[in-house]
Amino acid sequence: MKKKLDHKNRWRNKLVSFRMSPEEAEQLNHFARLSGLTKQEYLINRALQKHVIVNGNPRVYKALRNLFKENLEELKRLEKISEENSELLELIHYMSTIIEGLKEGLS
Repeated sequence: MKKKLDHKNRWRNKLVSFRMSPEEAEQLNHFARLSGLTKQEYLINRALQKHVIVNGNPRVYKALRNLFKENLEELKRLEKISEENSELLELIHYMSTIIEGLKEGLS
């Protein structure tokens, strides 16, 4: 495998790992997919407290569309918001933030 430099011409040769629950891992996958970044780039930006800037592209649009479709039935089913639904609420908030940003970018 050929070694790659990052965007600042640095070797990324340090491995960082940690454990997550299946629910946390699923939420992380959703957030990374919605950002349009790789999971690695998303985690590096978040860990280093950098802003994650979502650039609207077909991949982000498709991820948003698919997640809304997946969660639509769940949203219809919910009668009230409870602690059990906190991950879904966080995901919906993240999705709506991205959509607002995309709308501003089109204006």
